[in-house]
Amino acid sequence: MAVAAGSMLATAVAVHTAVNLRRVPTARSGAPVPEPVSVLVPARDEEDRVEATVRSLLAQTGVPDLEIIVLDDASTDRTGAVIARLAGEDQRVVVLHGVDEPPRGWLGKPWACSRLADQARGRALVFVDADVLLAPDAVNASVRLLRAEDLALLAPYPRQVARSWLERLVQPLVTWSPLALLPLGWQRRSSRPSLSAANGQLLVLDAAAYRAAGGHAAVRDRVVEDVALMTTMRRMGFRAWTIDGSGLATCRMYDGPSAVVDGYAKSLWSAFGGPAGSAAVTGALVLGFVVPAAAALASGDRRTRVLGVVGYAAGVASRTLVSRRTGESSTDALAHPASVVAFVALSGVSWWRHLRGTAQWKGRPVIAA
Repeated sequence: MAVAAGSMLATAVAVHTAVNLRRVPTARSGAPVPEPVSVLVPARDEEDRVEATVRSLLAQTGVPDLEIIVLDDASTDRTGAVIARLAGEDQRVVVLHGVDEPPRGWLGKPWACSRLADQARGRALVFVDADVLLAPDAVNASVRLLRAEDLALLAPYPRQVARSWLERLVQPLVTWSPLALLPLGWQRRSSRPSLSAANGQLLVLDAAAYRAAGGHAAVRDRVVEDVALMTTMRRMGFRAWTIDGSGLATCRMYDGPSAVVDGYAKSLWSAFGGPAGSAAVTGALVLGFVVPAAAALASGDRRTRVLGVVGYAAGVASRTLVSRRTGESSTDALAHPASVVAFVALSGVSWWRHLRGTAQWKGRPVIAA
């Protein structure tokens, strides 16, 4: 019965993935954006990555009034020096130097984003992580879609670059999960907060709506601040969409297995609203994508094995549909059950570190002081 239920769930997800991919909007470039745009980059210990990110921003087309504000967030490496050199080369780059730790009640990322937004003059705000590379028309296309659909927030999911074995197992789930599991057609018609999905690697906002919602101060103590920001804005009635941003940007989120573990350990405990939500999500993923594969390999009953093969194939089909859309590896989709197992294990590590109070990221605790 468990194998049958899991295979039905996996098949339903595969069908939903196909439907979603037909409905997900695409941001397309066009005429120059007739308004000031501020691109905001928080950078902490990113000396090896931030220059490529800023140069991809300087190469943007179709945005005549563009400012790029980069915050060196108390970095312990040469991030500040790299940014200062880039600012000396192009007056569109503005450098902020942060030397203080976040004030009481704030986590580092929301505090950095809030300081950046305070200095921005653009009517549209584009938050970009310091490890993201944008296509030359990314800002133009994103802002044009924001305005064409009268949105307050647009959340394009960049294509995830994965090289090490654990990256290849886990990172494709970042783009697969919203495109396969979130009802994107419903999201476009509804302002329900529960339909929120965002990736802080790239967020595009209407500046007035962002400030009316309280900006990052409204999510100052949230570990998954990107989703929390969309949830807050949707709760206030603002329109916010999640889209495939694989044609707009790429990101190598973590560099190697140990960075993957530390990165997910800092946040997965808070991603699903508490222990019950985390157990429900991981349980459903195991039922749909691990149980059928295990039965296909190990069951002694022929009918159960067949059901398992159907469920496994459905899971791989869902992943393959998304990878073909985003340009990520279709071969890695064959390991989808192992990807789910890795995700569940990382959730366990995250809860363990959270309960022990040892979760950190870039030298800062992941609980607001």
